[in-house]
Amino acid sequence: MDDAAKDLGRCAVVLPAGGCGERLGSLTPKQFCTVLGRPLISHTLEAFERASWIKDIIVVVASESLDLMKAIIHKYGHQRVTLVKGGETRHRSIFNGLKVFSENHSDDTAIDKPEVVIIHDAVRPFVDEDFLLQVAKSAKQHGAAGAIRPLVSTVIASSSDGFLDYSLERARHRASEMPQAFQYDVIYRAYLQCTDYDLDFGTECLHLALQYSNVKAKLLEGPPDLWKVTYKRDLYAAESVIKESISQQLCIVTNVKKEAIEVGFLLHENLKLHYKQVKAVSSSMCKTIHHLQNIFHGQCCNFICINVKDLDFEETQNLVDLLQTTNASISYPLVIVSVHLTTEDSSSGNKLSGVRKLAKEAHKSNILVYGLLINIDQDKVQLQQTVCEGTAIITALIKDRNPALVGQLMVA
Repeated sequence: MDDAAKDLGRCAVVLPAGGCGERLGSLTPKQFCTVLGRPLISHTLEAFERASWIKDIIVVVASESLDLMKAIIHKYGHQRVTLVKGGETRHRSIFNGLKVFSENHSDDTAIDKPEVVIIHDAVRPFVDEDFLLQVAKSAKQHGAAGAIRPLVSTVIASSSDGFLDYSLERARHRASEMPQAFQYDVIYRAYLQCTDYDLDFGTECLHLALQYSNVKAKLLEGPPDLWKVTYKRDLYAAESVIKESISQQLCIVTNVKKEAIEVGFLLHENLKLHYKQVKAVSSSMCKTIHHLQNIFHGQCCNFICINVKDLDFEETQNLVDLLQTTNASISYPLVIVSVHLTTEDSSSGNKLSGVRKLAKEAHKSNILVYGLLINIDQDKVQLQQTVCEGTAIITALIKDRNPALVGQLMVA
């Protein structure tokens, strides 16, 4: 267990995911809508799996979605997940999730009761581990805790005839958000006592803890990325956020040939102005995916591979083969910009067909390969300008991750 969470005790998550997504305007429930090639709920699960101190993740889904959820868990290798059939309303689904820890089970399916349980939404994928821990610790201390955010708009009430009645003073009120956390006995006791009306029409778990367990929740102002995917436009915003998060690291793979080293150095100097972390490695160091992961202390999703020989794709092909041995591309589409050093009298036609063939095969493994020509038959000033133009192309390709451009050969 992480040192910061060692005093927390056993912690679990209940993730209600039974909504039908009416406001999204889609036949597919929003938690199963695809974001960057992957169901939204899978991104949310990944956020909780990063927290090793969370021992169990209870996902509550509608009965008709159980098989789909099982397939998602299997495909993306999610761990510590238990599926529970949902109820007719949000509160009934949460109650079903909480019951898992209190009902009698056989030894092979028993789940230990947690001291703290976190309740979150399947359609809020950007929860931060540090804030999760802060909320959980506050719940352990006070019995209940929840995230809040400042109100963006003033809340008003209308009269029965459709005119303004009164407004709330925005500075005195906050929007209730997720995650919320509770001592397990506090929230379970509250659900045992609440009425059918609460279960059918209520939405606020913190209110149940106050009303039926007499526990006032500690309110913590959360970061701005706790927002909930509700409308179709939110799916595009979520994809943009994820693209931004996986575009912070970049690995430049090159061999020891003079031309490759020179261009690799220039690319490194230009690209480090645009990324949090840019590292150049020799292709001889890329024998296993563990070498790359050790360099970045985690997963890197973006690569530049420099090929020196005319029409040569050996370095890029080796990198594709290496990345295909891991499950990294299951989580996110990986980007490889295959850079080819050329001269004025070189023909790009054959290069184009080579890039397309390589990219077509790599795309089957969710690896996006793009081609980039850099003319090295120039003086140093001209080469620096060309590399600068190439940097702009590379940055755009990595940021957009556009599958329509896979296999295209661009010229700096």
